[in-house]
Amino acid sequence: MDTALEALPDDVEALKAALLILRQELDVARADAAAAKAKVSDDQALIAHLKLQIAKLKRERFGVSSERTSRLLDQLELQLEELEASATEDELAAEKAAARATTPVRAFTRAKPSRQPFPEHLPRERVVIEAPKTCACCGGERLRKLGEDVTETLEVIPRQWKVIQTVREKVSCRDCEAIAQAPAPFHVLPRGWAGPGLLAMIVFEKFGQHQPLNRQAERYAREGVPLSLSTLADQVGGVTTALAPLVARITDHVLRAERLHGDDTTVPVLAKGQTDVGRLWTYVRDDAPFGGSSPPAAIFHYSRDRKGVHPQTHLAAWRGILQADAYGGYAELYKPDRLPGPILESGCWAHGRRKFFELADIETAERKKARGEKPRCVYPKALEAVRLIDGLFAVERRINGASPDERLAVRRQQSAPILAELEAWMDGTRQQLTSSHHIVKAINYLQRRWPAFTRFLDDGRVCLSNNAAERALRGVALGRKSWLFAGSDRGGQRAAAMYSLIVTAKLNNVDPQAWLADVLARINDLPASRLDELLPWNWRTNDPVGG
Repeated sequence: MDTALEALPDDVEALKAALLILRQELDVARADAAAAKAKVSDDQALIAHLKLQIAKLKRERFGVSSERTSRLLDQLELQLEELEASATEDELAAEKAAARATTPVRAFTRAKPSRQPFPEHLPRERVVIEAPKTCACCGGERLRKLGEDVTETLEVIPRQWKVIQTVREKVSCRDCEAIAQAPAPFHVLPRGWAGPGLLAMIVFEKFGQHQPLNRQAERYAREGVPLSLSTLADQVGGVTTALAPLVARITDHVLRAERLHGDDTTVPVLAKGQTDVGRLWTYVRDDAPFGGSSPPAAIFHYSRDRKGVHPQTHLAAWRGILQADAYGGYAELYKPDRLPGPILESGCWAHGRRKFFELADIETAERKKARGEKPRCVYPKALEAVRLIDGLFAVERRINGASPDERLAVRRQQSAPILAELEAWMDGTRQQLTSSHHIVKAINYLQRRWPAFTRFLDDGRVCLSNNAAERALRGVALGRKSWLFAGSDRGGQRAAAMYSLIVTAKLNNVDPQAWLADVLARINDLPASRLDELLPWNWRTNDPVGG
């Protein structure tokens, strides 16, 4: 250290010069470090982006390959979101560090994908910055326009409210003194005040976007339009009544299907200061997997409990193939002497596969162990069943959309040998394990319902899983986190009716809110014989009904 001090000059000016050089070198080092950090962040974001794209492409090509696929995609998207934000922060920090350095330092600039142009349908507002009147170089005034550069900035305008005043002029006859006036404007609801667009927004935000009415009322008040909770609730009840004929037609369409997906989920219901557990049942018609031309649709029903009488009532007049889980309440529907005829049970292989997958899910067990929780037992032997069932789903992906006869031929050629191998594996495994073993319980779930699980070998219309019904209930599961509970049994029934409309619209690739607004504007003007024109699969935005 003494040698280093002795090497320093004694002259103050020389010391200042040395300090300045050190500061410059420090700025350059900091700029280089910031650029390196930005480069690392950019690489991490790129890796996350590529991982997400690979996962999505795999799902598009091969379908859902495991029970964790959806969760994995959510995690990858969240990871990408955080890494992209961090990479941008580090890039800006590198630019600032390079600007502070007195010695020229090249800052790191991320190679971002080219942005697509803004949609043409968006309105454009031109803000013109006038060109200079004189030349900045020589001061001359003889300037000639060469063209213009346009920079587009995407901006949002807060939602605008308006009151439509319909003025009806009143006249009197000079001859007979009779008074004439045009009829009052149409309102969707009797004595109504809300337009169809506002009504559609209220019900879609409640049932489609899972925003309770109290949160909507708070947001509207902040926007300068105070609407009480009771006022909004009145509109929801009125809309449900107005759209009841469409719910009835969707129900009729669903119950004319030859095959249905059925499922149910819990709905907390407020009752005397506490919450009971109600149920929402759904039945989905989806003929696309076997090349059917009938449009897809879904109906929902509400009940306070999960007694078997409810599905028996819902499907009292229906017969066909029901794809559902192993819920015991369906047993009465499968009886041979049932009128108007027995319903044929078709098992869900996704449920059967899940029981084996959970027994072989090493990753989940390790995570529970790391959190200090008691993990369930893991049996690698169960992976053999998962592998075989995955083979069945691989065959189904190749024949999705084919005709029933084509599907049946491929299944008997390719799926039947897999089933035979699975059945032999289950028989052999049962002999090696005790009856109380977890794997044996999973085997029992399949073997006790083997005719239902193998029905797809006899009928090309049958699907391997009940995923269509589970997808229809996904919105209900999301809604539970927002609205917490239904206010009453009537509230549950209204929710079932609105879910029937919204989910059916989504199944037909129709914007539910736009469709509801148009339907509410027209439904009272159409005779009952033309109401089918308002169904989602008959509705077109560029060819409005009744126009």
